[in-house]
Amino acid sequence: MIMEKGISSVEVLPSKSSQVTAVKVVVKDPETKQTQRGKRVGFVLVHAGAGYHSESKAKEYKHVCKRACQKAIEKLQAGALATDAVTAALIELEDKRLEAGSSEKGDFSDSPFTNAGLGSNLNLLGEIECDASIMDGKSLNFGAVGALSGIKNPVSVANRLLCEGQKGKLSAGRIPPCFLVGEGAYRWAVDHGIPACPPGIMATRFSLAAFKRNKRKLELAEKVETDLIQLKKRRQSNEKENDSGTLDTVGAVVVDQEGNVAAAVSSGGLALKHPGRVGQAALYGCGCWAENTGAHTPYSTAVSTSGCGEHLVRTILARECSCALQTEDAHQALLETMQNKFIGSPFLANEDGVLGGVIVLRSCRCSADPESSQEKPTLLVEFLWSHTTESMCVGYMSAQDGKAKTHISRLPPGAVAGQSVAIEGGVCRLESPES
Repeated sequence: MIMEKGISSVEVLPSKSSQVTAVKVVVKDPETKQTQRGKRVGFVLVHAGAGYHSESKAKEYKHVCKRACQKAIEKLQAGALATDAVTAALIELEDKRLEAGSSEKGDFSDSPFTNAGLGSNLNLLGEIECDASIMDGKSLNFGAVGALSGIKNPVSVANRLLCEGQKGKLSAGRIPPCFLVGEGAYRWAVDHGIPACPPGIMATRFSLAAFKRNKRKLELAEKVETDLIQLKKRRQSNEKENDSGTLDTVGAVVVDQEGNVAAAVSSGGLALKHPGRVGQAALYGCGCWAENTGAHTPYSTAVSTSGCGEHLVRTILARECSCALQTEDAHQALLETMQNKFIGSPFLANEDGVLGGVIVLRSCRCSADPESSQEKPTLLVEFLWSHTTESMCVGYMSAQDGKAKTHISRLPPGAVAGQSVAIEGGVCRLESPES
């Protein structure tokens, strides 16, 4: 395996709007090569949300991402499908366990480090309703759930919907569902053998405390139900005061040994959201996208988004990023998409700040050594992350790495969240294992 990764100089670029600053991070490192006989190849990139990540909790954020990467790679090395690997990563992010020996001991499902599955944000009624979706780049099939309560790992239901949909029509020629919400999603999950989770377990000590705190502030605020701008500012302020942050959607993108890609997202949604609200994590083209190489797509692409669901829905950001990545320069294409299709989108022209982030993966097959007469199949993987929020926590790992690498990307000093773009990433060259 050959890796090129890292961060170097920062260049500030003007955009079409004078209110927007785009931060371009140039990525270039010396190449290193690793090979392991008989090992399967593959790559995973995960994120634990685009939002605010406290410096004091950086170790915990990174640890959660590292475990998610390891779970996905274990699946890939065992020969699992890309969809199974991306699901394994998301389940780990939803469960958010920390190993004994870290700064916290044992099972840590009561952690505030991700807002998905267990311990998600509570809505106005004090209930947890989760969104999740998954897309398979090979079949282009999609599975999603919205406003789902009572299931510990919403992404497992989304993946099951995807798998059941691939089996073909139901009795009497009925089309199988790909997207279910609320009580219907819960009943379908239980009917298909996915265990229910009591509310007392879904809502953790941290999520209940956050709910009570936010509820008190909501009751004291004037016109809070109609003043979304004040709610957003108070939410951002609360994140810093509580030193925990609301990290919104978590996600992952994967490419397997065959070059198949998959993407998935999962979210507990906004704190104190209206019951029944569904965010981008459940919606087609908004939360995730995966598409293999085809007649009109020279590159396989996988995308997962995070941030303000309403902003991501109105810009269909996951699909926009995937389309943009079909051009030659992935880095520039993603930067321009974040500038022109997100921050500068006419659909968000009345927003003071546009908050979101993406992780993207692009892959294609190439020769390991263009000058060599021997054709050795190699998978070239470009991976990037970009955000307009203050920070974004990511992790990545190949099947030939000994451990995952993690990073918290931050806007540079002086950059304004919602009006600035940070973009970083790298390149991974995966060589087929020697027999």
